[in-house]
Amino acid sequence: MNNMNNNSASQPSNRDIYTVSRLNREVRTILETGFPLLWIEAELSNFARPASGHWYFSLKDEAAQVKCAMFRNRNQLVKVLPENGKQVLVRAKIGLYEPRGDYQLIIEHMEEAGDGALRRQFELLKTKLSQQGLFDAAHKKTLPASVTRVGIITSATGAAIHDILSTLKRRYPMEKTIVYPVPVQGKGASNKISAAIDKANSRNEVDVLIVARGGGSLEDLWEFNEEVVARSIYNSRIPIVTGIGHEVDFTIADFVADQRAATPTAAAELISPDRYQQLQRLASVESQLTYLIEQNLQQKQQQLDWLSKRVRHPREQLQILKNRLNELKQRNISSINGTLLARRSKTNLIHAKIQQHSPLHYLKQLKQKFENINSRFNNTSKQIISSRSQKLQHLVFTLDAVSPLHTLKRGYAIIKDDKNNIVRNVKDVKKKQLIKTELAKGSILSTITEIHND
Repeated sequence: MNNMNNNSASQPSNRDIYTVSRLNREVRTILETGFPLLWIEAELSNFARPASGHWYFSLKDEAAQVKCAMFRNRNQLVKVLPENGKQVLVRAKIGLYEPRGDYQLIIEHMEEAGDGALRRQFELLKTKLSQQGLFDAAHKKTLPASVTRVGIITSATGAAIHDILSTLKRRYPMEKTIVYPVPVQGKGASNKISAAIDKANSRNEVDVLIVARGGGSLEDLWEFNEEVVARSIYNSRIPIVTGIGHEVDFTIADFVADQRAATPTAAAELISPDRYQQLQRLASVESQLTYLIEQNLQQKQQQLDWLSKRVRHPREQLQILKNRLNELKQRNISSINGTLLARRSKTNLIHAKIQQHSPLHYLKQLKQKFENINSRFNNTSKQIISSRSQKLQHLVFTLDAVSPLHTLKRGYAIIKDDKNNIVRNVKDVKKKQLIKTELAKGSILSTITEIHND
């Protein structure tokens, strides 16, 4: 049975035969799907840049190398042109160039590795903080004119602390020198430097802070290029002087600080006056003060002599004051009398005006006018009443003459029907109708029994 199976498998019709193209295609699929994006650090070599705009090069280390391709749409984002021999850090995926069967890396991202990367990171942070105003001169604080308490943030075992303390002792011993020991290199050192700055501000026990360390490479000084240190320096209420590295070394901390010194020794010299220069300056000031005091004493003595000649005996001074007082008294009396006279004249004038415009005079005129009008009214009323009385009597006589009552007195009567209408014609009434007869005195109610038309 086994022989039969082996024979059947060896038959050409049962074999899965690959072409080279198929093989390369499937290997490419396996490579591209079997590995994620990788970060690789290596040395760049064999760099080529054809007219297509794509980049072709190799990455190598001491024992091996690999071919790489970076297409135009990706390499346009690289800020620094690659050079042979440069150490780079790339992000890549693994692929296969099918026509030649070459295994290669497809580069997605490239940046400088080592010191070059740090330098680029330094420039990026410097630009960022500058745009945010951390380097602005307007924010920088002025150092105190006289520093008696100084704080030093540096390594407790480094050369920087020795140089600073020696310089301060030689030039101008401080009333108080406080060391805030911190590591100045290595992982986490930047956070401890930042914390020391914040601690010094919270304790508020020094006039100025020195942030310092000795010289070294960019990587050695890198903790002073961290943003956390820059923020603490910027937010410090205490003025800060940096003395980091050598004269040619610049860190982010130097740009943010209120003053930058080239070295730790220079930082100590910046905040401390020279003792001998101070003594010379004090001697000069003492000499000037002595001269000015002597000049002032001479002037005051001359002034005293001049005043002594003008001093009078108290009795004479009192007599002058007495005469002056009498003079002021007479002037006051004259002024008061003049004022009273003027006020009295003004009062009389006002009284005369009041009498002229008194309401009593006006009331007398109104009373006389009222009496005249009242007399005229009474006379006119009597005349009107008499005239109207005569006219009324005439009208009464005339009315009585035409009054129906007067006619009734002569024996006539007025007949009214049951609706109180005057009956003037027999046609206006009918038999058995109730009628009313009004006489001169009284009235009669009767019922019609007969009606005659004649």
